[in-house]
Amino acid sequence: MGARKRNAAAARKEVMDQTAIAKLNDCPTSPRKMRLVADTIRGKDVVSALNILKFSQKEASGRLEKLLRSAIANWEAKNEGVRPEESGLYVSEVRVDSARMLKRIQPAPQGRAHRIRKRSNHVTLIVDSLKK
Repeated sequence: MGARKRNAAAARKEVMDQTAIAKLNDCPTSPRKMRLVADTIRGKDVVSALNILKFSQKEASGRLEKLLRSAIANWEAKNEGVRPEESGLYVSEVRVDSARMLKRIQPAPQGRAHRIRKRSNHVTLIVDSLKK
């Protein structure tokens, strides 16, 4: 491996040491409903994001709260001996992508049928620290 690639890989590794990723795959909520909740916590610090999710009435907020706690635990595993409150953790990125669709049939009048699409999503949450 050349020097340029080695330096780039070392820089990427250093950035990944500061971040923690948590993923939620095949969540049975439509991506549109999940994005409504995800947009409220994007860019916020971890403590305020947890408070927003805890007191939100949306069903998707419970799943995102659990995912955020998992991302914080992943960050703590990477950075042993450092407290999340002191390092200034914040939600740097939340991606909600559509997943597989379950297709069902709903009977309709006059012998017809309508297709029902039950949507699901994948959520990727990245937590980063301000103090580097």
